[in-house]
Amino acid sequence: MAGTDKLKVIQNRAVGSRQLTRREMVRRMLAGAGAGAAWPLVAVSHPIYEHLMNGEVFDEAEKLGAADWKPVFLNTQQNEALVTLAEKIVPGSTKALVNRFIDLLLSVDTEKRKKSFTDALEAFEGESQKRFGKGFPSLDSGQQNELLSDATARPAKKEAPGSDEKEHTGVHEHFENLKGWISGAYYSSEAGMRELGWTGDYAFEKFPGCEHPEGHS
Repeated sequence: MAGTDKLKVIQNRAVGSRQLTRREMVRRMLAGAGAGAAWPLVAVSHPIYEHLMNGEVFDEAEKLGAADWKPVFLNTQQNEALVTLAEKIVPGSTKALVNRFIDLLLSVDTEKRKKSFTDALEAFEGESQKRFGKGFPSLDSGQQNELLSDATARPAKKEAPGSDEKEHTGVHEHFENLKGWISGAYYSSEAGMRELGWTGDYAFEKFPGCEHPEGHS
């Protein structure tokens, strides 16, 4: 098969029939990709990359599926907004408990990064209210797609007075921040890794591209 010679196979002798933890999955994936590899869709400079590399809270991540789970850092409204945004940006995020993992990471992060994250959520909520008179989770799919589509574009340069060129919203940087957290959380989950081609028996030398025909704005 073409391209198979580019894959570095790492035999997994310890998997057996047990389920791997997130820590083990991330370690195996990084072992195959190399220490200098960038996580899929996440810039090395993004805060979540640091969390993925050191894995300090991964053990706590195994408890995120508890039926009585409650956010540690986010409030109810912020968590609801994150769930909705995450599912639109990376389909499958809800099932992968992306919001819960991000909440856990933020709970041990710096005050500056916490504020940056909540500011990003508030920016989307503010833009949603401004355009449609309701919060992002309450928008219909078309409205959510419209807002996200504009958010992916960098703000247009200011033109001369009287120019009718449409300016993009000012939420682009906030979108990039949220996308990094959401992508990192999803692609460090079992669902995300399997989407990339991880089977538990080997890791790729380079991360393959992800495939979400309807997502990844």
